[in-house]
Amino acid sequence: MSVAVITGSSGLVGSESAISFHGKGLEIVGIDNNLRKVFFGEEGSTAWRTDILKARLRNFTHWPADIRDKTSIESIFRTYSSNITLVIHTASQPSHDWAAKDPSTDFNVNATGTLILLEAVRRYSPDAVFIFTSTNKVYGDSPNHLPILEQETRWEVQQSHPYFEYGIDEGMSIDRSQHSLFGVSKAAADLLSQEYAWCFGLKTGVFRAGCLTGGAHSGTEMHGFLSYLIKCAMTGRPYTIYGYKGKQVRDQLHCADLVDAFWHYYQNPRAGAVYNIGGSRHSHCSVIEAISLIEELSGKTLDYRLVNEARRGDHIWWVSDVRKFQQDYPTWTYRYDSKRIVEDIIESTAERAFAKQI
Repeated sequence: MSVAVITGSSGLVGSESAISFHGKGLEIVGIDNNLRKVFFGEEGSTAWRTDILKARLRNFTHWPADIRDKTSIESIFRTYSSNITLVIHTASQPSHDWAAKDPSTDFNVNATGTLILLEAVRRYSPDAVFIFTSTNKVYGDSPNHLPILEQETRWEVQQSHPYFEYGIDEGMSIDRSQHSLFGVSKAAADLLSQEYAWCFGLKTGVFRAGCLTGGAHSGTEMHGFLSYLIKCAMTGRPYTIYGYKGKQVRDQLHCADLVDAFWHYYQNPRAGAVYNIGGSRHSHCSVIEAISLIEELSGKTLDYRLVNEARRGDHIWWVSDVRKFQQDYPTWTYRYDSKRIVEDIIESTAERAFAKQI
């Protein structure tokens, strides 16, 4: 049986990947030491998701290893070696704010951990497909220098600009911009993943994602904007919007649609490929537009306040141009739009609240 190694296997994208690829007949080796709990406290814990995977997936093995631990990672790859046909690397420190508190840990998790994984693939499973979950934050604050106009409920790029119709493509430079420390560590991992295709012939693919979300997200104030926003609305917790009048625009991509993109790439990998991946014009909204949609669908009223200071690294306007991926994999399509995404998270949040998991 072919083996898929998934790092961060209890997180949003990792757990969705485990369920999806297990359903397609792969044995799943999940690597997750619940470092998210260390980063964000108990509400960020993914232990509940680990329990679900263990209970539901017959061919699933959980390894509570740290991707920074070279000995442990090599032991896992040595155990499965040539049976490994796929590696999905989703483990990371994902927060701008947290990275500024501990830059060394952030870099070691995001960059050094990726290097250790790539070396393990090169040494033990060189024919495997390696998928790296990168981020649009590798572009730094370059999107904020686009010609952006204020509208009633959102910021919007000027209609005459090439990015207006489809969003931001992979041609945007990652140079000459302020990234935040998180953006730097992810950019290093992003470039490493590409370089292992050029230098060593590994089948690596880089997916630069916008706002990834879904019902399995353990959202916190520092990471998981839409999930945490809905959690606040459902539980009566106050929410703070940082900067840009709450009109900053993000595109939302449900993790199931991202994992489906992974499946398409796995079937026909293009070594060294880089893709912007997100909700595009299909699924995007501003923060205050998201609040209106959440209140409409949940029947709850969110208690929120606006502060003038924006979070470092926050984009004023981001919409992903996904046409490059769609050109390479034309049968990939969206299943979730903004409304369906919010409905999914509301339902999951209610279920977890009932089960006392949040």
